[in-house]
Amino acid sequence: MTNEARNLNDKHDAASSGGVRSLFLRRCSAALFLLCPALALAEVPRPTLPADDRTNGRHTLAAVEKLTQLAFACAARIESLLGRPVCSATIVGEDGYLLTKASEVPDLAKVRVKFADGRSTELREIRREVRYDLVLAQAVGISGLRAAHFGSARPLTLGQWLCSATGAQREARIGIVSANRRRVPGLGAALGVRMDEKVPENAKGVRIIGIANDSPAEAAGLRKDDVLLAIADQPVAEFKRVHEIVNKRQPGEIVEVRYLRKEKEETCRVRLASRTKILQNWEGEDFANGGISLRTDNFPDALQHDIPLVPGDMGGPLATLDGKIVGINIARVDRVTTFALPVESFWTEIQQWVEADRHPPKAQAAE
Repeated sequence: MTNEARNLNDKHDAASSGGVRSLFLRRCSAALFLLCPALALAEVPRPTLPADDRTNGRHTLAAVEKLTQLAFACAARIESLLGRPVCSATIVGEDGYLLTKASEVPDLAKVRVKFADGRSTELREIRREVRYDLVLAQAVGISGLRAAHFGSARPLTLGQWLCSATGAQREARIGIVSANRRRVPGLGAALGVRMDEKVPENAKGVRIIGIANDSPAEAAGLRKDDVLLAIADQPVAEFKRVHEIVNKRQPGEIVEVRYLRKEKEETCRVRLASRTKILQNWEGEDFANGGISLRTDNFPDALQHDIPLVPGDMGGPLATLDGKIVGINIARVDRVTTFALPVESFWTEIQQWVEADRHPPKAQAAE
């Protein structure tokens, strides 16, 4: 074979080999695309948002900054006498009338109210309403406040934007209406203990065999192996009696518990919580939630949203993005659920209570 012929043959083989190789690679690429399209498209650039725009970050919250100044001037902070934040409040009268979450403040003598302008004072209790878990109070010696401008919550629809403020940082947070407005039934109150259901002979009371984390019992100092003797001055000889006494009360109520510890009789005061809260916590549902409210159920009407708040923000106002206050935040239920009382459920009665307190009936002259 001549050199020229040999060169032509080598070129032909190379072309054939390259063509086969090229065809093989094309078929492999097609097979890869069909079997795993995500890998085939992995290098395709996709549109995305900056990190601050994906959450309640500074760019997002800047859009509602003016709304915060207007709508939440009617918000106040309830603090302990030592200045520890307890919960939020909504101002409903320029002369100091306000609403807050009743179960978080069983004794108003042990708290104060602090306003956005820095003023702080004690509170005078006017009325508690168990149905709503609200307490109406008045800030002593305070006037010139900005009261909430309430608007109807009825037009709200699923997915509609709402805004609330965190009491500690006084910053806005936004979220949406996340479920249909509805009544939330209650399962009663609970101590947060597991009890021995077997009653030993000659037993003096009911032995505790477990304490729930972050429960009323734990907060009051009760321990495993304590023996419950009486609750609210009513003797208890079996676990069913404990349930009967506690279930008749509301979350947030304080009961006196008499118990036996190492043959020594002691007493403590326990502030009850919702049974639903206790049950969630037994299963670990409260982990990393930022906390759950003491009372989370038994509301006649509730508006559900997903604004990232904490229990200490309850009692504060809930607003639409046009600045209307449509409710009061009343219960932090879990990491994505907060209940608010829609304005229609309570405002008519509140106005009547405020008016009656401003203008109490005159005493009748003795005949």
